Amino acid sequence: MALKVLALALALPAALALDNGLARTPQMGWNTWNHFGCGISQDTIISAAKALISNNLTSLGYEYVIVDDCWHAPARDPNTGAPVADPDKFPNGIKAVADQVHDMGLKFGIYSSAGTYTCGGRFGSLDHEEIDAQTYASWGVDYLKYDNCFNEGRAGTPKISYDRYANMSRALNATGRPILYSMCNWGEDGPWNFAVDIANSWRISGDIHDDFDRFDDRCPCTSILDCKLPGFHCAMSRIIDFAAPVGQKAGPGRWNDLDMLEVGNGGMNFDEYVTHFSMWALVKSPLILGNDVTDMSNETLTIITNDALIAVNQDPNGSPANRIWKRTLPEGGDLQLWQGSLVNNEFVFALMNTSPTAQTVNVSFADVFVDQGASYQAGTFTLYDLWQKDPASGKWGLNLGEFTGGVHGVRVGTHQTKVWKAVPVSTGNGRRRRGRREL
Repeated sequence: MALKVLALALALPAALALDNGLARTPQMGWNTWNHFGCGISQDTIISAAKALISNNLTSLGYEYVIVDDCWHAPARDPNTGAPVADPDKFPNGIKAVADQVHDMGLKFGIYSSAGTYTCGGRFGSLDHEEIDAQTYASWGVDYLKYDNCFNEGRAGTPKISYDRYANMSRALNATGRPILYSMCNWGEDGPWNFAVDIANSWRISGDIHDDFDRFDDRCPCTSILDCKLPGFHCAMSRIIDFAAPVGQKAGPGRWNDLDMLEVGNGGMNFDEYVTHFSMWALVKSPLILGNDVTDMSNETLTIITNDALIAVNQDPNGSPANRIWKRTLPEGGDLQLWQGSLVNNEFVFALMNTSPTAQTVNVSFADVFVDQGASYQAGTFTLYDLWQKDPASGKWGLNLGEFTGGVHGVRVGTHQTKVWKAVPVSTGNGRRRRGRREL
């Protein structure tokens, strides 16, 4: 009986995911908001879709082209109550834009809010879920980002928030069209607990700001678990802190969303953006680009095309990395060690430095493999540096050789993150030799 109960418990998380067959790995794509805000048009969308293709980003998995807020006309259709697009920004209508995106082999997303108005002051979908979902389906929408502004106070407990967001979930499913449902309620009322069977992803915090660690009173919470005001202008490294305890709630079809990527928008330097992309990948956040993909630097392209990190994010095991330890430093900031499991008994681990100075660290396998136990802690692993390229193949993931016990004398620069993939050569309970593998 105990074994049967254990088997049921292990199967339960997958069974609780939203049953629409989508987001079995975290969704990838591009969204208008971070760079363009309300300054969008149909040309903005089509140009971005073409840029995803011309920059070979579609081959890496970036497939959703998402129109965020401010696509709306001033009011709904006065006769039917259906949503209507702004005729100046979208003179051909949303369906025509979606058709063009589909003709390029991409998927199309749209935005609304579970409130009377969107965050940009346009009409929201609260109490209009059915007609809005049916309209989106008729337009060929594949993805809905669903915000939390002007919610009429229908929040404050998980049950109240669940009911409000479940209304749209049911309406989307009733259309018969597969539409990825991306909740954006900023972590209010703990969506990692209540949303696992109604949404494919849920935001865990207030809106990101293109900054590494600046404190802003508009993002006042120090922990997301008891946060009463998620706010906005949340520094990137603060959102990583928010993500640490809730990774256990995510998995295939149900993901913690750390917000859209800021890589390429100019508020952080190269190492900080590497940290940003690396940690979003490791914790299995959706990878939704938020920059102008029609005008990117080589540094931006280098970061967002790292296929070794994307492979970690898209690993079918669907297991977010966990924070093993966080050590406060006297000069400010901290060092953090993260580790996650991949398919085929492989692992990924990362060392992140949020302090203002470079640090030299010994990383012990006793820490890295604390969850796997003594045989792994004593084992030998081939390590691949996922931010170095193999000089022969040109591929991300330089083979560093075999290591036992740990990695010593690791220098990690200011605001830098090092990421390794670990492939067992042997574990303490017996030799398991493998040929060296290139990524």
